Amino acid sequence: MAVGMQAKSSVVLSSVLLQLMFYISGIYYVFYFLSSISLIIYKSNVLSYPAEHLAVDLFLLLIMALLEALRLYWGVCGNLRENEGYISINLAATVGSVMLAIYFLVWQSYVLRADLILNAILLAAYALNGLLAFATFARFSSVYT
Repeated sequence: MAVGMQAKSSVVLSSVLLQLMFYISGIYYVFYFLSSISLIIYKSNVLSYPAEHLAVDLFLLLIMALLEALRLYWGVCGNLRENEGYISINLAATVGSVMLAIYFLVWQSYVLRADLILNAILLAAYALNGLLAFATFARFSSVYT
């Protein structure tokens, strides 16, 4: 071992609660995505939904799905590998996901009550995920630095 390098601790520091939240939020996001697609289809058929806004909303929803998949992957990898880098990238991706969720909550062309409920639950899950990820990041940083 090189001088000045610190070995990984033999104590497991991964957060079971954070891992469980990643699993639950992944399942909820699938429900959220399918519900949001269904609501957009409903709004485009029933309401006078402008075509350019429909394209933007669908594009942002697909970007959000991609970001959510990456966010969950980085979070799971960071938690299981006890790596601060992945956890910090997960926290940054969480901020991006929160911004997109706020768009669908506030700035979407038509916001129905179902949109409010779906986005409120999603934002609550992001808040809990963020707090747990930050606590896990702090634990990893205090042990490995």
